[in-house]
Amino acid sequence: MDNATTSLRQVARDAGGEATNLPPASRTSARRRTRRGTRWAGWAFLAPVAVYLLAFYAYPLYRNIELSLREYTVRSFVQGGAPFAGLGNYEKILTHPTFGPALLHTVVFTAASLAFQFTIGMALALFFHQNFTLSRTLRALFLIPWLLPLIVSASTWSWMLNSDAGIVNAALGAFGVDPVNWLTSPRWSLASVVIANIWIGIPFNLVVLYSGLQSIPVEIYEAAALDGATGWQRFRRVTLPLLRPVSAITLLLGLIYTLKVFDIIWIMTKGGPTDSSTTLATWSYRLGFGNLLPAFGPGAAVGNLLIVMALVAGLIYIRVQRRQQLS
Repeated sequence: MDNATTSLRQVARDAGGEATNLPPASRTSARRRTRRGTRWAGWAFLAPVAVYLLAFYAYPLYRNIELSLREYTVRSFVQGGAPFAGLGNYEKILTHPTFGPALLHTVVFTAASLAFQFTIGMALALFFHQNFTLSRTLRALFLIPWLLPLIVSASTWSWMLNSDAGIVNAALGAFGVDPVNWLTSPRWSLASVVIANIWIGIPFNLVVLYSGLQSIPVEIYEAAALDGATGWQRFRRVTLPLLRPVSAITLLLGLIYTLKVFDIIWIMTKGGPTDSSTTLATWSYRLGFGNLLPAFGPGAAVGNLLIVMALVAGLIYIRVQRRQQLS
């Protein structure tokens, strides 16, 4: 065994000696070839990601900005030659009577959805963190709303909230409550789509927050309990501070997703009645595709406003994270 080890070491020394005995010019050339090969390998791994980002993010964004700066018709959209409009399309949508209500509905829809999704998701994550019997089975069942196609979820809620044959009004009637026109009343239409969106978004918050809770060491809770901390104090002083990074990214992703929610609202109410549940996302679609004479430019301008809102939210998140790291 010792003789074999000695032989291997001798071979390694001989190889190293041969490499170091090369002329300086040859050693420099070898280093350059190694660096060049490493550089090309890096570009080869980066190329698929770069092509994907350019094809599915950069070009659509450029195209949307270009649409918003020109007066497109169906003919010019196909054949080209649309006149340049500058910021005229943005001026049109900002002064349009629908803009104010659509912006308000977007803010209410987003804020209410995020608040209830996060609160209920946090409560369920804490509940399942106890690891009781059937915990895994119940967690799997709670993922069903997240796994279902949105068209199925929205159609199911449309049936449940139907004024005449819906199960919700049937349940209310059992307690002597008069039927509610959930989807056809301007008073209740926005609340209806908010309820459906909350139900769909709870599983995402549950999964992410539960994963964050799993990463918190049990010893910290045990030390807090030994110090006499109550359940609420442990949640406030231990869970929330340690869960802050996970909570921040959960709220950011939820905000970006909720801002662009279209299919749920369109399937359930189509933004009506009388624009009572119209958001910027549904208004953008209706401008670009929902009319016989589509307004591609204004529709793209509304879409760009949504992109700016999501970008501002992302920049705020990055700034808050940097402050936390520096503090």
